[in-house]
Amino acid sequence: MLEALKVIVLGIVEGITEWLPISSTGHLILVEEFIKLDMSDSFVSMFNVVIQLGAIMAVVLIYFHKLNPFSPKKTEKQKLLTLQLWVKVLIASVPAAIIGLLFDDFIDAHLMNYVVVAITLILYGVAFIVVEKRHENAKPAVKRLSDLTIPMVLVIGCFQVLALIPGTSRSGATIIGGLLIGAARGVAAEFTFFLAIPVMFGASFLKIIKFGFHFTGMEVFLLLLGCVISFAVSVYAIKFLMQYIKNHDFKAFGYYRIVLGIIVLLYFGMTAMFAA
Repeated sequence: MLEALKVIVLGIVEGITEWLPISSTGHLILVEEFIKLDMSDSFVSMFNVVIQLGAIMAVVLIYFHKLNPFSPKKTEKQKLLTLQLWVKVLIASVPAAIIGLLFDDFIDAHLMNYVVVAITLILYGVAFIVVEKRHENAKPAVKRLSDLTIPMVLVIGCFQVLALIPGTSRSGATIIGGLLIGAARGVAAEFTFFLAIPVMFGASFLKIIKFGFHFTGMEVFLLLLGCVISFAVSVYAIKFLMQYIKNHDFKAFGYYRIVLGIIVLLYFGMTAMFAA
């Protein structure tokens, strides 16, 4: 029962922070300092990635009609545009897929620590503020998803590679990439949601393969529970973000990231100092 309560908390954190550009890893590393799953390290590492599947299903639910190229409610032109959108999503996924496969073990071994997480939280927090200030009076050149060109989505895909570094925030990196190419905030956010589908399915599949398929009954239960909670919370987080950016920019998330990064550095730095 206690482990289930821990998973519920972790699922809530994942559901909120996966879509807001504030780094789910940065928050999970803090939460796990106080709420540690009494499971093997290999299971916890796999759980933190696979729990994202619940968040992905929230995107599929909310945007099912927009993502479905076979909807009878769409015209032939709309179906073609939807297929083109999927092609762009898959093209943008290539850079992260290649780099992720090559460096997944290295990242887990050398970059999954509080110093890296804190630094990236702060750096991309500053980046959000700078990018937004530069675009305060600029009119977006890309106002619809269909306006995104192949070179544009490749740029966004390259920014997604940066998110392989813990603490960066996948949504944060790709939204910054979208803003830099002139996309409207809503377009940048939606493309980020869609881009997450193949990337997170791929990352989850890779982690499950590495973990092996020898799950205990408790492990299956905890994994499913985490996915369900992250799904339910993600539905509200996505709707909140899309409503928020109608009247606000991303600077508030930048300031939040900077404060969180400083907290992570101070907390773990002091913990390490007193433990020495």
